[in-house]
Amino acid sequence: MAMSAAATSPSFTLTKLLSSPKIKQPLSLVSPHKKPNFMFSSSAAFTPFPLKFHRTKPFKFSTTSTPKISATISVGDKLPDSTLSYLDPSDELKTVSVYELTSNKKAILFAVPGAFTPTCSQKHLPSFVEKAGELKAKGVDTIACISVNDAFVMKAWKKDLNVGDEVLLLSDGNGDFTKAIGCELDLSDKPIGLGVRSRRYAMYVEDGVVKILNLEEGGAFNVSSAEDMLKAL
Repeated sequence: MAMSAAATSPSFTLTKLLSSPKIKQPLSLVSPHKKPNFMFSSSAAFTPFPLKFHRTKPFKFSTTSTPKISATISVGDKLPDSTLSYLDPSDELKTVSVYELTSNKKAILFAVPGAFTPTCSQKHLPSFVEKAGELKAKGVDTIACISVNDAFVMKAWKKDLNVGDEVLLLSDGNGDFTKAIGCELDLSDKPIGLGVRSRRYAMYVEDGVVKILNLEEGGAFNVSSAEDMLKAL
């Protein structure tokens, strides 16, 4: 039996397709009055690519800035008084105050993170022992190395490096002076277990007042050698 013209017309075919049970939802694209059913909230705005982002202020990056190195003490400040210790040749414990070391004198005080540690033993302390004569020729009366170690360790370190009387090795065993000038260095999280020590620095002091302060970042050794101090004097 021949199929009628209506059955073969495009509208008949489309109607049959849409009413087929295999189509679970009507094809909304064929209806000009229905919006597409996207998987987004109806309140979200659709933005064609490429997306454009706007900032009110541009990001700024600096390739020349360095971390700010700060301490409680600074150039122009009077050093706080504190008591330091050492063992004399007969192993008798002696003390000396910062006031005694610097009052009416030109003094260089430099600090190390720890006796017997590599940079302190191989570079920092030896540089001041080697240049002590040149520094004193510039009018320096006293050169002292300070460390948060006990006096027994400081004497053993002095003997190990064969340091004479040109540089005093002084113990700030409890870190009182180091804390007073704000130069603590917390190494307690390191496996070697150094605890709280002193940051590395070298300062030139006249009558107790800081004139030059070369303070390192942590235990670095870049600006606190005897050579650096000679250039600054």
